Amino acid sequence: MQKMEQPQQQSQLTVQNSGSLSFSSQMSKEDEEMSRSALSNFRAKEEEIEKKKMEVREKVQAQLGRVEEESKRLAMIREELEALADPMRKEVGVVRKKIDAVNKELKPLGNTVQKKEKEYKDALEAFNDKNKEKVQLITKLMELVSESERLRLKKLEELSKNIDSMH
Repeated sequence: MQKMEQPQQQSQLTVQNSGSLSFSSQMSKEDEEMSRSALSNFRAKEEEIEKKKMEVREKVQAQLGRVEEESKRLAMIREELEALADPMRKEVGVVRKKIDAVNKELKPLGNTVQKKEKEYKDALEAFNDKNKEKVQLITKLMELVSESERLRLKKLEELSKNIDSMH
């Protein structure tokens, strides 16, 4: 009997340490509140991540817009310089090279943004899948604990009847 009590005590400790389960088949108010709190925290983090993603996207778009404006401005300057005289041709060439260099840098940055967005979506999907798996496992654990409790109560009642029948 003592050997049987020890594993049950350990499972009870494990369940109590998880902070979100009890031996009853219904969740306690505290457990429901903890579940709501966890869900609320998850939603808040998800909103925060989405907000940061949008901020990064806006920053990238702003940078792209500025670069386009600068490119247009530089193109206008180049045209004015060409209209003036040949001595400025060298500087125009330098500016053109800089524009080309910036354009070359923009392309991989755009690709990086797309890659990071895909990684974020994949990570979020994996997180959601693991969270669903966790919920299923918690449900299974609660069923097992409830069944164990039911069997233990039944056995205790039988033992009690045996003791009562001795008197």
